[in-house]
Amino acid sequence: MGKINNPNFKLVEFDQFKYDSGNNSFVLSPKKWITTVNAIGLISKSGKYTGGTYAHKDIAFEFASWISPKFKLYLIKEFERLKEEENTRLSLDWNLSRTISKINYRIHTDSIKENLIPKSLTKKEILLTYANEADILNMALFNTTAKEWRNKNKNRKGNIRDYADLRQLICLSNLESINAELIRDGLKQKDRLRKLNRIAIYQMTSLTKQDIKQLK
Repeated sequence: MGKINNPNFKLVEFDQFKYDSGNNSFVLSPKKWITTVNAIGLISKSGKYTGGTYAHKDIAFEFASWISPKFKLYLIKEFERLKEEENTRLSLDWNLSRTISKINYRIHTDSIKENLIPKSLTKKEILLTYANEADILNMALFNTTAKEWRNKNKNRKGNIRDYADLRQLICLSNLESINAELIRDGLKQKDRLRKLNRIAIYQMTSLTKQDIKQLK
């Protein structure tokens, strides 16, 4: 284990300590350990006020766990609590982003229904119109259509939006609302695509300058 963080750790000398440790007369001081195996996790100082032995927190935790089962249990419980809290927070962030995206998606599809789909269209044609409008957003943000992405990523499940990061989901959510307004204003699809692409470039440039932790 010493070689992980200390490439100059002396394994031969360590093996000797390990062999001798079985004897009742074996004694090992911090200074002897440091000088013999070239340890870097411990510091031993002499002096009335500044003297003492100092250890890296990983070593200190291990030592405390060895002498106190209660401390070890506390350490394990605290680790489990922090991991559970982290997983809950990450799940909440993802769900929040997806929820916002779904809300704006409803606004977007309602605008398509009200402004782009004549009553005479068949159900198949209506679905095709929805798909085309979804690809307007995909092209504006990801520079690819859903079909093109699937052809290039046949080993992945889901769609391109399932693999979007938080910044992209925020931008996508904004684009859906903006496109809904552009549809109401009567802009042609090609003109909306150009405008949405410019907006996507501007927003992603701004968002990528932000620390992802600040966005959460």
